[in-house]
Amino acid sequence: MNENRISLLDLTEEELKQELISMGEKPFRAKQIMLWLSMCVPFDEMSNLPKALREKLKERYTEGYPEVETELISRDGTRKYLLKLSDGSLIETVLMDYSYGKTICISTQVGCPMGCAFCASGIGGLKRQLSSGEMLGEVLKVNSILGEGRNIRNIVLMGTGEPLLNYENVVKFLRCIHAENSLGIAYRNISLSTCGIEPAIRRFTEEGIPLTLCLSLHSAIPEKRRKIMPVEERWSLTDSVKAMSAYMEKTGRRFILEYILLKDFNMGKEDADALKELLNGETAHINLIPMNGDTGPYSAPSEEEISRFEKMLEIRGLSFTRRRSLGQDIEGACGQLRAKYIIED
Repeated sequence: MNENRISLLDLTEEELKQELISMGEKPFRAKQIMLWLSMCVPFDEMSNLPKALREKLKERYTEGYPEVETELISRDGTRKYLLKLSDGSLIETVLMDYSYGKTICISTQVGCPMGCAFCASGIGGLKRQLSSGEMLGEVLKVNSILGEGRNIRNIVLMGTGEPLLNYENVVKFLRCIHAENSLGIAYRNISLSTCGIEPAIRRFTEEGIPLTLCLSLHSAIPEKRRKIMPVEERWSLTDSVKAMSAYMEKTGRRFILEYILLKDFNMGKEDADALKELLNGETAHINLIPMNGDTGPYSAPSEEEISRFEKMLEIRGLSFTRRRSLGQDIEGACGQLRAKYIIED
């Protein structure tokens, strides 16, 4: 068996056509193969392909599907998967069930370089980038576990890793998952969360991909944000918000500010005032996220503390919602399960 086999999930349909032509095969087979790949079917079971072609595929390529190392199911129905990649790397993927459909949260890197103080994703730092096919594999694997057809409605790139520091692979993944012969997920049903890589946000604005762009904010006070998010040292919050505004103007898609609620840190009057000043009339929406568990010196606020902060935002006329906490009993927050495995190993 050829140990240098290429993962077919890493190829677009056009790239696969060229591979088939180089093998002396008909390019129309690419569409058939893509449909099988979208269902996570092994080569041997791709029944409308000639046996000779299936043998060629097995010799030269892998399908690219990840293996499920661990599956945890929460009392609220949330499922967390620890997936093993071809090189043995472990990544996390979370499936959440909302009234508007099933949503999958995927990772974009093995580990994370951002070092946010409240997040377990960065434990051990960045190991490597995920390929577009590995990201695609996260979605397709979980979708296939749920049964035939398209079971996943929404995708969020909000798991382990900073998507815009894996720019080319992330953009390729977005175009592939949107493709007709994949799951055909509409861009409006995809969200991408970034810590605020300002040059990459501006570059992404020109891609013509109108998804929901989210900025991991967590404090509108630069000095406070710098304490928990080292990214503030390199790309200022002001510049990042300007870049987000440019994206909104170009695509017509309102951007989201992700705001993790940290007890005794970012929930005071000065924090609400800073949010009001930062937005300065922008039509952005604030997504309040109660902390899931405790990380380092930070802990989850009480219901009373959350309600008090929500009242402050309401008085200031800010648009916000509180995200429903899911998967708390299965280490549902980013990086928790993978970190546990790293520590145990």
